[in-house]
Amino acid sequence: MPTEAQWEYACRAGTTTTFNFGKNIINSDYEYTNLDEIAWYYENSGGQTHEVGQKCPNNWGIYDMLGNIREWCRDWSGNCLEDSVTDPKGPNHGSDRVIRGGSWDDFGNICRSANRGSWPGNWKDKRFGFRLALVPID
Repeated sequence: MPTEAQWEYACRAGTTTTFNFGKNIINSDYEYTNLDEIAWYYENSGGQTHEVGQKCPNNWGIYDMLGNIREWCRDWSGNCLEDSVTDPKGPNHGSDRVIRGGSWDDFGNICRSANRGSWPGNWKDKRFGFRLALVPID
């Protein structure tokens, strides 16, 4: 599984906007317009997980980083670092693992590139899954 930093880097795909396809898609009424283009979430999922690749990918061609399922990260949950760092490491131990991305059961405000949460590492739920990450061996 990717670290939390790796997950966010892949999710953002070079963007700094609220959502990973280069748009801040919150209108003046705080509605998440155009989120349907990239994510399955509470408003459009029909209460279920969907096959990957039915929505638009991010700028690097990666599908379903936001919505559909919450994704486990390798890191244990801990406080966010206050200073800007490159590829930060999470705590060495803990009880909760970081989750990212939001799910089909979450409102649009949860399905953001920067949103983070945590759950007990042994939690099982149909809204949770993981993404494999291939890292070169040194």
